[in-house]
Amino acid sequence: MVDGVVREWRPDEGWGIIDSPETPGGCWAHFSHIQMPGYRSLSEGDRVRFTWERGWQDGYSFRAVTVLAAPEK
Repeated sequence: MVDGVVREWRPDEGWGIIDSPETPGGCWAHFSHIQMPGYRSLSEGDRVRFTWERGWQDGYSFRAVTVLAAPEK
């Protein structure tokens, strides 16, 4: 898993972009990959941990497989 920050989130469409040094240009994420209880959504600036795979999705070279809230520091 790698750490990232949500660059943008489109709650009406259920997807957004996570930035991380390991995924240059951004990583596409879908609400179905969020592993959190309750309503699965993210907000801009949220810190997350995620796994990703290479694959073209809506103009991005990476897509998230699993997204978790980052542990508190």
